[in-house]
Amino acid sequence: MKYELPKMEKPPSHTSISSIETAFMEYHDGSSREVFFTDSQYIVPHNMMIVSRTDLDGFITHANADFVDASSYTKEEIIGQPHFFMRHPHMPKAAFADLWTTIQTGGTWIGMVKNLRKDGGYYWVKATVTTIRDKDDNIVGYHSVRRRIDRDTIKEYEERYAQMRAEENA
Repeated sequence: MKYELPKMEKPPSHTSISSIETAFMEYHDGSSREVFFTDSQYIVPHNMMIVSRTDLDGFITHANADFVDASSYTKEEIIGQPHFFMRHPHMPKAAFADLWTTIQTGGTWIGMVKNLRKDGGYYWVKATVTTIRDKDDNIVGYHSVRRRIDRDTIKEYEERYAQMRAEENA
């Protein structure tokens, strides 16, 4: 399956961002792209509920307005993309391997996720991913709801995921 990942522009140098890093991301389907990311954190508002649906291969079929706002992409840029296009380079591969194993076997996955915004910033959320089933109980897609998490949880998962990345790179 061929698709084009939305381009993320490098943030302008005159912004107040204190650092810009570059990562070359390689995805599980073999595609890759260069991404720019910053230390600029977007704080998800308390009342925001980010919702998306995907097909069985993880391609986004629905994104609500909160998803558009949090990601800084347009709805048109999001729909049809693989959900992993927003994965922040700091997320360990093992977290997403666990997510896929869980949902493909019909389970519900709950975890903390650091996503990359189009503007190079990022945001942390607690994600709950469930299956969408047809009338015969076959899995036909996935549904994700993401909410804000507190600073202590972010700190805990930054440390936990740094440890996991170190183990992956050892």
